[in-house]
Amino acid sequence: KARQGVVLFEHEGVFIHSNTEASEDQDLLVSGFLRIIDKDSSSVMEWAYCPGEERSSPQQAVVLEQQQSYETEWDMINAVSFPKRKPCSNGEGALNHTHEKSKWSFTFSVWDLRSITVKEEGWSRLVFGMKEPPTLLPSLHFHLGGSEGFIDCLRRYIIITEAPDDETCLLVSTPNRALSQSFENLLDDNNYGLVTKLKKDPYVTTLGGFSKVTNYIFDAFRGPELEQQQRKPHEEVADLDILGLGEVIPGLEINQQEEPGFEVITRMDLGARPEVTRREPLSAEDWAKHQDQEGRVENVPQLKKIIFKGGLCHAVRKEAWKFLLGYYTWDSTYDERKGQQRRKTDEYFRMKLQWKSVSEEQERRNSRLRDCRSLIEKDVNRTDRTNRFYEGIDNPGLVLLHDVLMTYCMYDFDLGYVQGMSDLLSPILYVMDNEVDAFWCFVSFMDQMHQNFEEPMQGMKTQLIQLSTLLRLLDLAFWNYLESQDSGYLYFCFRWLLIRFKRELSYPDVLRLWEVMWTGLPCQNFHLLVCCAILDSEKRKIMEENYGFNEILKHINELSMKLDIEEILHKSEAICMQIRSCKDLPYSVSEILGFNTESKFPRLEGREFGTLDSPRPTQRQEVFSNGHNRHYREPPTHNGCKVSFIS
Repeated sequence: KARQGVVLFEHEGVFIHSNTEASEDQDLLVSGFLRIIDKDSSSVMEWAYCPGEERSSPQQAVVLEQQQSYETEWDMINAVSFPKRKPCSNGEGALNHTHEKSKWSFTFSVWDLRSITVKEEGWSRLVFGMKEPPTLLPSLHFHLGGSEGFIDCLRRYIIITEAPDDETCLLVSTPNRALSQSFENLLDDNNYGLVTKLKKDPYVTTLGGFSKVTNYIFDAFRGPELEQQQRKPHEEVADLDILGLGEVIPGLEINQQEEPGFEVITRMDLGARPEVTRREPLSAEDWAKHQDQEGRVENVPQLKKIIFKGGLCHAVRKEAWKFLLGYYTWDSTYDERKGQQRRKTDEYFRMKLQWKSVSEEQERRNSRLRDCRSLIEKDVNRTDRTNRFYEGIDNPGLVLLHDVLMTYCMYDFDLGYVQGMSDLLSPILYVMDNEVDAFWCFVSFMDQMHQNFEEPMQGMKTQLIQLSTLLRLLDLAFWNYLESQDSGYLYFCFRWLLIRFKRELSYPDVLRLWEVMWTGLPCQNFHLLVCCAILDSEKRKIMEENYGFNEILKHINELSMKLDIEEILHKSEAICMQIRSCKDLPYSVSEILGFNTESKFPRLEGREFGTLDSPRPTQRQEVFSNGHNRHYREPPTHNGCKVSFIS
């Protein structure tokens, strides 16, 4: 069944004509669902008959989201429409003879495809040719559209090229199954270079398959002229721009030039890493105790510390996240929040009406809106489809995900929609279970994440530089090893930073991590210390196994869904305390973690929160040594970013 795997593509209203010569006869059209499913690392295509849908477009049903009474004036815009279907059986490839029309159902691995013939007959008709034995399956008729999206999805798993003598025939080749699986959507077809793909769309490349690489990919990036050259272990990275990131993220070179006239300090004593403790999630009863009779939240600093130490029980999240994300202010009353929600509801639906009221004629003349809609529809179709809130094709959660993202395009015209934003919205919508609340919480989250998605990618460049600076301070030997393996850029952390570990952790763990980070404790840029904690846990294996460039990428990618969030949070907090306790801490590190603006980031004080108080730099200075005396100077800058020269 589809639910035994991950649904990669799903489309209803795909017909089989049981008698092509009499295809207008309603009784001879068999309607079904077409899916591509990832099962046990194998991509499977499945067409299954669904009764009750013959010769008809999907009927539209309207499900009104249950909101407060003052939203009734927006019911027409608030309606969620989705295709309605009757339950159907989807067997594992075996023909279902319990119904005569079910005999047409079939399932096969995409690796067994030999060709796809595309015919245009007022709609698209696809004919699949199989390898062994050479057979033709029943033609699939896309009366309701969707054939292009289906083929686009297939291109992620197989190589599709046009036959030289027949433009209607697409030839399928899978020269190496394991290699193609590793590529995912790094390759669109044979004529698409890997470097070109990354430079054209780094977000898609990174999210889809950036860290799933093999030696072939490494060689492709190195170029033919370098294949026979033996790379020196400590050769500078600057001579070879691995993965084209120097062009994608200009100025990514990190700390390659040392300060003339000084001997850079080679090691710093960070001291022992302290033990920390965590607690149980904040309960609904404890949350209620922090509110007065009018609804104001009391003792907010203490409450944030408790949330940082243990997170929230799920029953509290729907309300508490609105405060953590800034949708509600901590000192607001029940009545004030009710009034604010009414205003925000009106504002949201006005923006939603803007794109809902655009006619097809208008949209044909608005390429930006058309492109946003197309990209959103593709991403929604593959976002968290194994989560019950989003699974299936008639799920209102998918429509809400689509509508909130489209409305955000109206809210932020300059940014619009960029792939990855659906990953940030999905958990918020899941928790809020309300279109309006989810939108405004998402707006607040995007205010924090905005630079990650801007075209200059300054936010991503800055974070990679900052992460490299922190890692060099924490473990110089490990950083040097990564540098020797062409991995000093830490680009394998790109996806972690871009969407805040959304695809690395299980759904419950993502909720826990995000609410902890939203407290702003115990320092600024705590997510960078989370990266350091994960790398600290993996460094021994990476170095002992002598992993090279692509082994490191492969290993980091395979950590997805295997990470222990509590262990990570333990270590991240301990690292923060260890750095804070360091004497003569370089200013650049203090600035990254916000230690120079501590008033904005309350400290976790007392034995309960494991505080270590120790001196730390208060002046805007770096520490250098000429062998005898220490020297102080203003820290240098690199493309506008403060750079640490610890090595």
